[in-house]
Amino acid sequence: MDLLFKLSIVLLVGLIGGKLANLFKLPNVSGYIVAGLLLGPSFLNLFTTGEMSGLGIVNEIALGAIAFGVGSEFRLADIKKTGKDVFIITVAEVIGALLVVFLVMYVIMGQPFEFSLVIASMSAATAPAGIIMVIRELRAQGPLVRTILPVVAIDDALGIMAFGISMSIARLTSGAETFSLLQIIWAPLYEILGSLILGAIIGAVFSYASHKMRDRDEMLSLIWGFIFLGTGAANYLGFSSLLTCMMIGGIAVNVLQNANRVFNLISDFTPPINLLFFTLAGAALNLGILSKVGILGVSYILARAAGKIIGATIGAKQTKAPKKVTKYIGMSLLTQGGISIGLSMIVARELPAYSEAIITVILFSVLVYEIMGPILAKIAIQRAGEENGALRAHERKIPA
Repeated sequence: MDLLFKLSIVLLVGLIGGKLANLFKLPNVSGYIVAGLLLGPSFLNLFTTGEMSGLGIVNEIALGAIAFGVGSEFRLADIKKTGKDVFIITVAEVIGALLVVFLVMYVIMGQPFEFSLVIASMSAATAPAGIIMVIRELRAQGPLVRTILPVVAIDDALGIMAFGISMSIARLTSGAETFSLLQIIWAPLYEILGSLILGAIIGAVFSYASHKMRDRDEMLSLIWGFIFLGTGAANYLGFSSLLTCMMIGGIAVNVLQNANRVFNLISDFTPPINLLFFTLAGAALNLGILSKVGILGVSYILARAAGKIIGATIGAKQTKAPKKVTKYIGMSLLTQGGISIGLSMIVARELPAYSEAIITVILFSVLVYEIMGPILAKIAIQRAGEENGALRAHERKIPA
């Protein structure tokens, strides 16, 4: 069967899945993933292994666009007002996830130190795509949403850094390699700093070039060109493409006078790409892994949720955040997806002794969190009273 024909099936089945999800008052993204499950190896097995590997470019494009959009939340004017508070909440949330998952895996489940340390570090990152889709779908705006977006962006950076340090320590303690303390600290710092510097340079060039664009079509082509450039350059240099594209968006939102034009334009173009991304993510998951993970996978899922909720709540109380932020921020940050899967592939390459167990647990976790995470985020935003907040804010600006 022709690959383009298969992709047409993915788009149409994903669209139907999103519509059915709406009937049950669930986020579109949950419908996309469930629809993808039907097309995957557990049911129809539409794609071969080679075809799924070849479609990785869809994930790269979608994650690049998502990261670019997340960068728009880093307005310096807003960060000056809430930056310290957001950073405290994020650090507390990341530490909460790392500590609880490590203790559950190492102390309660009796897993090896290296396994517990690495899988704990993979619990920190939050997949931004599902949350952003829910926020757009609900047209949400308010204190909770303004806290969620920068927290998600920052905890990805902290999560990648924690993973790099954990991998270095795991290689050292397992005897796979010999590292100095300086190397253990410098390796992840190099990736983080390199990604941010690369993103800043590309973002500055993009901002300058955007002034030369005459119309909407030219601007859209320029945006995608620089997202591809940031992703490709980061991959080539061994940096994080996610952090690089975030930085490009962060530079653009602070330098361009009419930055909203850029981000509105890209958001108008990405829905079918996001639909493909989430439906293909569902198609890549195999329900057969459920028989392998058992209590270990369930323990990881519960520990990650508990750690994030406890940490985020403590951080929000420490910063005296609004009551609804303190109450609902934790359950809004549970989505897990592409970043964690990508990190698990690094484990497979660098720590093969633990790769099978870690990949199995992470895939099971992604299966659960990519369905339940957006649902819980939607519930949190609705209970916080921020659904249609963007529409209400727009109406207040229109004179009677």
